[in-house]
Parts: sequence; structure tokens; C-alpha cells
Amino acid sequence: MNFTEMGLLPEILHAIEDLGFITPTPIQEKVIPAILNQKNDVIGLAQTGTGKTAAFGLPVLHQNNEENQEIETLILCPTRELCLQITNDLMDYAKYLSHIQTVAIYGGASITNQIRQLKDKPKLVVGTPGRVLDMIKRKALKISNIKQLVLDEADEMLNMGFKDDLDAILESTPPEKRIFLFSATMPIEIRDIALKYMHKPEEITVGKRNAGADNVFHHFYVVSPHDRYEALKRVVDFHPDIYGIIFCRTKNETKEVADKLMMEGYNADTLHGDLSQAQRDYVMNRFRLKHIQLLVATDVAARGLDVSDLTHIINYNLPDDLEVYTHRSGRTGRAGKDGISISIIAKREIAKINSLERTTSKKFEKKQIPSGNEICEKQLFSLIDKVETVEVDETQIDRYLPVIYQKLAWLDRDVLIKHFVSIEFNRFLNYYKNSVDLSEIKDSTSKRKEDIEFSETDFTRFHINIGSKNKLNAARLMGLVNDQTKNRKIKFGKIEILNKFTIFEADSSYDMLILKSFRDCFFEGIPVRVEKAKPMTNTRSKESINSSKTFKRHNKDKRRKFGKRK
Repeated sequence: MNFTEMGLLPEILHAIEDLGFITPTPIQEKVIPAILNQKNDVIGLAQTGTGKTAAFGLPVLHQNNEENQEIETLILCPTRELCLQITNDLMDYAKYLSHIQTVAIYGGASITNQIRQLKDKPKLVVGTPGRVLDMIKRKALKISNIKQLVLDEADEMLNMGFKDDLDAILESTPPEKRIFLFSATMPIEIRDIALKYMHKPEEITVGKRNAGADNVFHHFYVVSPHDRYEALKRVVDFHPDIYGIIFCRTKNETKEVADKLMMEGYNADTLHGDLSQAQRDYVMNRFRLKHIQLLVATDVAARGLDVSDLTHIINYNLPDDLEVYTHRSGRTGRAGKDGISISIIAKREIAKINSLERTTSKKFEKKQIPSGNEICEKQLFSLIDKVETVEVDETQIDRYLPVIYQKLAWLDRDVLIKHFVSIEFNRFLNYYKNSVDLSEIKDSTSKRKEDIEFSETDFTRFHINIGSKNKLNAARLMGLVNDQTKNRKIKFGKIEILNKFTIFEADSSYDMLILKSFRDCFFEGIPVRVEKAKPMTNTRSKESINSSKTFKRHNKDKRRKFGKRK
């Protein structure tokens, strides 16, 4: 079935033809006839990005009565961003319906302007529950005679705590209206709304309930908890053209991860609850324009976001509620395009992956964290591909060529290519030259069976004169030792990285090799000195305590400096 066979108004068909709509999506193919040809309420269960707005928007516009001067349709959605998106879509669909006016009402914007817009007698109102209820109480919004009520992303509205607001709004509507409820999942709270307010609803499901989208691939990486951020960087570096959202569990973690990424030169920004609406709009506008490659966000801050062409979703932490994973992963792989949902987990979270496989009916593929060599190779060929396909404006660049030829005449072809590639590529070579395989690193504090051999090794404590201020972490330290000693069999014990120095334990049988190998060694331009440290006692040294305080104060100052941005 195509749109022309559904009985929609010619003006609507003309508008969607302008938009390039030809064949309806599965949810549209089932929901549009159900709304047009039946009298029952409708429940539509489908993932985000499957075309739900058109599924309810087109028939709702078709059924509006031109002669009626009152509001006929109220559409409720969880966030400002989704509210504006739905409004814009409806305006596109109603392009040739001159009598249709749509108004968006939401928090964070001038309520006076919105009240003025409501006085112009719109036929459709799209709003967030809080602002809609406020308008009803002010008697600026009258919904006692509406014909249709749409609840879009109903599960998200309930997750955001709008249950009481929804009840109050629904009780203000006439009993004979039709309700069209759309949700990605079907928790018991949604079922309660259906039982209480809906009349013999027809339930339409596209795909398996709560299942993930078919064109989203699910990958996971298992790492030690202290290597989580390093693993995130490697995953990002391994995908040079990544455009995605990194989900963190808490607001503080979101700020910390985003600050680290930005300080290390990544094209990233953050979205969290402390941002003002103006700051949030600024970040989102830059992200939609792809001026930002990575958006670090909490689930609450990202609710209702709809951004096209996301290539990846990265779960820096798995959500506590596994249904939230379905919402996260559904933000990629839209409009028929493939997407990848990546999770970075600890070993103890394998059970969650198993549960997600059952919930989503999808296979989760375990991946090895990319090695330094793999990342460098991927970045190199990505750079070469960009050079090969870049559009050259010969009319502009030709006038500079004589000077360029003269400047580079002393370089032969091979040397010129090496110079050119190194401009962009050196930072990856320098960063990953001492890298190790994070998949092989064990958490030295763990007492699981697989760590028994690890814990029985006789260790010697070493002092090295570099620390966190030199961008040292456990992975880079072990890589540095392996690289200098040219031995990857050395076992490591406890590693304590402080601000200006580090204390680490290594296999005692390699004492002399480690000490000898660090003569004339440099790290980030600093001469490295390694010596045996004093045996560990129950009392920490004054220097260690002071260094720890300095490290904490340094982090606190860093958070203060980078915590707020416009």
C-alpha cells in the first residue's frame, strides 16, 4: 500500500510528495488506516525513528474540520525538543492546508507569547505535560471539546515523572474523544493508562515488543573499571567518522568525561541538567549541524532528542533499567540506515548483557578493544580516503601553486607524502606508541579465580617520577614498561598514580631489567627515572598524602574551570 491508496486529502499527498515520501513505513502502513477507517482508540508500539509522527500526524490533519473554530487535537510529548520537532513536521504536512494552524507550548520559553498564540485559535496544539497543565489552569488552553488526543513517547513521559500531570490533563478532556498512544515499550504504567482512559484500543506492534531495531548492531567491550575512559577513547579513535551520543549514568560523570575529551582535543560537548535552556539549545544546535562530533549526556538530559544520521550510541555505563537501553540504541539506525550501539562494561556486568539479549531479541557481539596499531592504521587510511575524495576548487587554488611548488621543490614524492600524512597522523603515533592490549589487563584488586596466578607473583615496588599531571594512566604505564624492557610477560601488581609520581608493583624477577631499561628514557618530553621504592607500610608517607591532596585539588579546580559553558 502507498500513501495515495490510503484516502488522504490531496493537499496532504501533495505536501508529503514535496518531502519525498513515497512508501509508508511499517508503523505508518498500519496506523494511518486504523485512525482513518475505525472509531476505536489506537496503541502504537514501535521504536523511535520509525516514522510515528507521520503515522498519527497525517490522519489527524485529514480529520480536522475546517469549519470548527476550536482546538481539535492535543498532542503531548515529553520534551521541548520533541515538541518543536513534531510541530515543524505537522506544519510541513499541512503546507497546503491553509486553515490549519499548529502551536507549540513548552517550558523554558515565554509563556506570554504562547498565550498570545493560543488566542489565534489553532487547530492543533503540541505541548509538554507541565506547560499544558499550566495553560489549562490559567484558562488559556481549553481542551474540553477536543476530538483527538495523542500521547507520543508515553513511556518517556512516565519515566520523567509526568504521571500526575497526564492524569490531570486526561481528566480535563471529553470522554468521547479518541486517544492515540505511542510508545517504544509497554510497561505496566502504560497498560494502566490504557485501561483507565482508552476505549477498546487497537494495539498495533511493529517488530517484537521492547525489541531493538533490526538495523542496529550491538557490540560490547569488557574492560577493567579503571580503564573505562581509556577504552572509550580507543573506541572513538577507531571510528574516525563517528557521530554519536555517549551516555553516562550521572551528571557528574557526564561532566567529567566531556571535560576530559575536550581537554584532549576531541570534538565533544556535554548535555546535563545544570545547563540553562539557552545553553542547551546552543549545544543541540551545534550537534545537529555536526559542529560537535560527540555529545556526552545523561538519559534525562537526552530525552526527546531526535537527531538524524547518528552512527553510534556508546553506553559508558549500562543503564540500571534495561528498557532504557532500548531507547538509547534506538537513537541510531534510523530511516533505514545502519547504526551501532556500543557498551563498555566490567566483567561483573556480563549478566546484564545476557538479559539485554533476551529483552531485545538481539545478539550482542563481544569485541576486543582496538590496539594502538589497529587505531593508527584505521586513522591513516581514513585520512588518505579524505585526501583522495576532497573537492578541489582549482580556480581558487591554482594561483597559489607556483609558490607551493617552489616551497616544496626540495622534497621528492615519497618524502612529501610522508610529511603530508604526518601533519595529521603524528599525534596518534605518539599517543599509542606505548599502548598495551586493554583486553588483557586484569584488575589487580580482584580476587576472582582468574587472578590467582596474578596474586601469587612476588612483586617489587618501584617509584617513577611521572604521574597524572603527565597524562599517565595504568595502561600507558604498563605499555611504557613493556616497551622499554621489550618484554610483555612482566606481571604487574598494585599501581598508585599520584599527581607528580607513581608507585607501581612489578614481577621481582625482572628488577634489574626494569631499572636498566629506563636509562635515557623520555615520556612526553620528560626524562624518566625509575628506582626501587620503600616497602609498603600501613602508614602512608607524608609525600604520598600531600600528593594525593594535590591530585584531588587539581581535579576539583579542573571541574570548576570547565564545568560550565555557554
